[in-house]
Amino acid sequence: MPSAIVPALTEHLAEFAGQADEAFVFLGKRGGYLRGGNFRREAKWAEALKEMGVKGLHFHDLRHTGNTLAAQSGASLADLKARMGHDSDRAALIYQHATRDADQRIADALSARVEAERRRRDGGEAGTLAES
Repeated sequence: MPSAIVPALTEHLAEFAGQADEAFVFLGKRGGYLRGGNFRREAKWAEALKEMGVKGLHFHDLRHTGNTLAAQSGASLADLKARMGHDSDRAALIYQHATRDADQRIADALSARVEAERRRRDGGEAGTLAES
């Protein structure tokens, strides 16, 4: 869990969750746990989206975004599978979207290697980039 969200989660738990170790983090208004069939209504999902000025966001989109950000952090496929609870590579690969930022990082890394080789070559050292 990212340490940046621990304070907000701790506050939420103190206000809304029970003290038992097995207490639910999010409950419906009558104290029951949320299910797929009652989540949108109990969580007032549509009202929350309207308040934030967001349209068309599904709850599962939050999981997708979190997993995509985890993939972009440089985590290995095995790390992503463990974090997401997936057994298959295919399921975890869904979150490894190509991005312009990642493409730029790759291009920058390649440029750095070319420049390092040029400096090495100009300094009189033997070798070529292809030998690296």
